[in-house]
Amino acid sequence: MRSVFLFSGTPHDFFALINSLKLNFSRERVNFALKNFLNNNYSMAENIQENEEKKNLNFIEEIVEEDLKEGRNGGRIQTRFPPEPNGYLHIGHAKAICMDFGIAKKYNGICNLRFDDTNPVKEDVEYVDSIQEDIQWLGFQWANVYYASDYFQQLWDLAVRFIKEGKAYVDEQTAEEIAKQKGTPTTPGTESPYRNRPIEENLRLFMEMSEGKIEDGKMVLRAKIDMANPNMHFRDPIIYRIITTHPHHRTGNKWKVYPMYDFAHGQSDYFEGVTHSLCTLEFEVHRPLYDWFIDQFADSDYRPKQREFNRLNITYTVMSKRKMLQLVQEGLVSGWDDPRMPTICGLRRRGYTPSSIREFVKRIGYTKYDGVIDVSLLEATIREELNATAMRASAVIHPIKLILTNYPEGKVEMMEAINNPEDESMGKHEVPFSRELYIEQDDFMEDAPKKYFRLTPGNEVRLKNAYIIKCTGCKKDANGNVTEVYAEYDPETRSGMPGSDRKVKGTIHFVSVQHAVPAEVRLYDRLFNVENPGDEKDKDFRELLNPNSLTIAQSFVEPWLKDVQPLQHFQFQRIGYFNVDPDSAPGKLVFNRTVALKDSWAKIAK
Repeated sequence: MRSVFLFSGTPHDFFALINSLKLNFSRERVNFALKNFLNNNYSMAENIQENEEKKNLNFIEEIVEEDLKEGRNGGRIQTRFPPEPNGYLHIGHAKAICMDFGIAKKYNGICNLRFDDTNPVKEDVEYVDSIQEDIQWLGFQWANVYYASDYFQQLWDLAVRFIKEGKAYVDEQTAEEIAKQKGTPTTPGTESPYRNRPIEENLRLFMEMSEGKIEDGKMVLRAKIDMANPNMHFRDPIIYRIITTHPHHRTGNKWKVYPMYDFAHGQSDYFEGVTHSLCTLEFEVHRPLYDWFIDQFADSDYRPKQREFNRLNITYTVMSKRKMLQLVQEGLVSGWDDPRMPTICGLRRRGYTPSSIREFVKRIGYTKYDGVIDVSLLEATIREELNATAMRASAVIHPIKLILTNYPEGKVEMMEAINNPEDESMGKHEVPFSRELYIEQDDFMEDAPKKYFRLTPGNEVRLKNAYIIKCTGCKKDANGNVTEVYAEYDPETRSGMPGSDRKVKGTIHFVSVQHAVPAEVRLYDRLFNVENPGDEKDKDFRELLNPNSLTIAQSFVEPWLKDVQPLQHFQFQRIGYFNVDPDSAPGKLVFNRTVALKDSWAKIAK
């Protein structure tokens, strides 16, 4: 009778089992059994790996992989990132960028950058340049740069074709009248009185619109589809409007009529050969119209596939371009790159890195449901990265002078400080130590509560990388404000000496007065006082601004920091993570706080 048993383990375990059973198997039988064992285990491992990879796919990747499996578009993958050049990119765009470029990279495709420049009233070359800079800073590179304006002639020709085929007409009603006739989701719309104009008349009027003979707002071209369709986007959407008052940033005054987004977007995807047109959820209801427009002129089976994912909303800020523009224009922030803004250039100036933003996007993922992400997750991501990579330095933000009364006058010692305890390869640097030091005002309290472990008369603390000191008193001005703190140092407790092992409960940092370098430190915090400013319907969003989102301190830093370069990152010990602001210049250091060492808002929320 044949015996069958199942075994799970390593090849070494397999041979040990054979030997322990003392079975008289020939070498051929053992090798045959081992081969089956390895094949079964490798097959199982491959299945586990394959299942794990599938489990880690987001739903867009699942769609792409299914398309590849079915041989759609000959296995070709092409995406695009299509910003409107009417503002600076924000972190919500970063999520879309990571998706568009990430899909192309993962599946050996290409991603193009296409500017949807169909509204010259709001567009500017400044925005075109900033968008390209931000994409590259995030670590992505497009295959080609396109513009919707590249296709203006093709789109115009298509509009003429629609008119000739009875699929479009010129409407002379006002925007308000057209909107009123749209109906509601449960009530059919009302046909325009111009809907059944003769084709020849529509062609003549559209030509007059195109030649600049008609004033802005007097006429529009509408697609003739279905005024009773339950999808209101099908109720004769406007596809062209007149704009003669603003030259286009690329084509100047050549065009007098411009296509609407819904008419230009899908057709541009089709002209370029996009396989996967990825956008945010608000465009899901536009998808049937996207497909309908392409179906009217496509001459092959090829179709770009539009799919939607959730947009990124973050607490304590606004993502609306209109609201951000208000903040800039009204001087409520210093500009689009103000470190309190959610713009990519603002985050860069604040001290966020490309890798931290990409990691944040990876952590929050992509779903089919909109929601609001807690900004503390973004802050935690940069905090983790800088903890591992940022050089440590001492900075005294709100200084008060500490005098060691028993330390020799004129004497200077160089103390050794670790650059980053998380990375030994970053080495060490020297810190000057002298009789007079700057410490943080908060590190001294004359009448301290019981669990205050910093400087207070009669109490001992350790000066980081230096000595243990004992506070002996302080000096006050006429108003009772402390101006100097006095202490004595213990010469046997220098770091590294046997006496330094004495236990004290508090450690504070310092900067030598003689060697201190002045610096302006900008302490940035959250821009708004409420989690979701958009939810406060009964208040103007500007009333919700956090008055303490920026405070400026005149501080002192270690001497070696005088030669730092803009955007370099540091951990100011016991305070937070900072970077050098572009406003810095020789003799005028400026640091921005990227994020505090700990999330102080979590305590406030409790």
